[in-house]
This record gives sequence, structure tokens and C-alpha cells, in this order.
Amino acid sequence: MNRSQKAIVAEELHKCLEKAEISILADYKGVNVEKLNTLRSQLRDADAKLQVVKNTLLGRASQGTNTAELKDFFNGPNSITTTESDPVTPAKVLIKFAEDNKNFELKVAVLNGKILDPEQIKALSKLPSKEVLLAQFLSVLNAVPTGLVTVLSGVQRDFVNVVNAIKEKKEKE
Repeated sequence: MNRSQKAIVAEELHKCLEKAEISILADYKGVNVEKLNTLRSQLRDADAKLQVVKNTLLGRASQGTNTAELKDFFNGPNSITTTESDPVTPAKVLIKFAEDNKNFELKVAVLNGKILDPEQIKALSKLPSKEVLLAQFLSVLNAVPTGLVTVLSGVQRDFVNVVNAIKEKKEKE
């Protein structure tokens, strides 16, 4: 690659890193191309992107982004995974891939400016996805008005039952 091509690649990567909700750095040394392409496909399905980039280019592209916090880890063969949406799903995919491929090692991640070590990435992967969390939150929000309606209708129901009982009692007499 000549200098102008590197500048274009660095600019594209910089835009990607600016928008990224999470950036996960991994050592892919020893993983063959076929497995890496399979991982890329799985990450694409999770709305994430895996790129293998030279460390100097990654250092330049990360300036002014949250990923710049990881500059101490820009050594050796690195792949960087980014996503603009749900950070949990790519973490799940990468953890599963790392368990199946011992040569693939997660180094570090940055999530909204906070650095995560491999154990924290693993903990992140155990969380439910964003959609599931939103559904759980909505069910909690829905439970309050439902409970209120149940309580308020209970007064009317009890009143109707009392009136009905009085009616039945008078009919028996």
C-alpha cells in the first residue's frame, strides 16, 4: 500500500472507531484464514466488523477516539472488532470463538471510554442482549399500571359481589 492508500484506510478506520460503541482488541496469531473468515461472517450477522490492521495504522486511526485508550496494547498481531449498536452480541461471538480456538486471545476492549480486561469482556458476554433487556424493562413498566388497574377494579368487583349477594339473599326470602 502506498501512502495515499494508507491515508484513506486510516480515515475510514477512524470514522468506524468514532462511531463504535465498543472496540475489542484480540490477538489472532495462529488462527487460519478460513476460521477468521468464519468469525467475520458471524460478527457481520451480529452487526459488528472485524478488521486486521497494522498497529501503526491503528494508532493513527484511533487518535481522538475512545480506542486511543488501548494504544499500550497495539503490539503483536491484532484484530479489532467494532460495533455501533449492541456491544453484548459481538462479545458473545468473540468469547465463543476464543473458547473454540485456543490461539485466538482477547486482549482488551473499550466500552464507551471504559477499558475492559478479558474477564470483564467475558462478563459482558453473559448479559442478555439489548433487545431482551428492553423487553424486561418494558414488562416492569407495564406491571405497575396493570397492578393499579387490578386494584382499582377490585373495589368495583367487590361492590358488585356484595350487591349480588344481597339480591340473592332477598330472592331466597
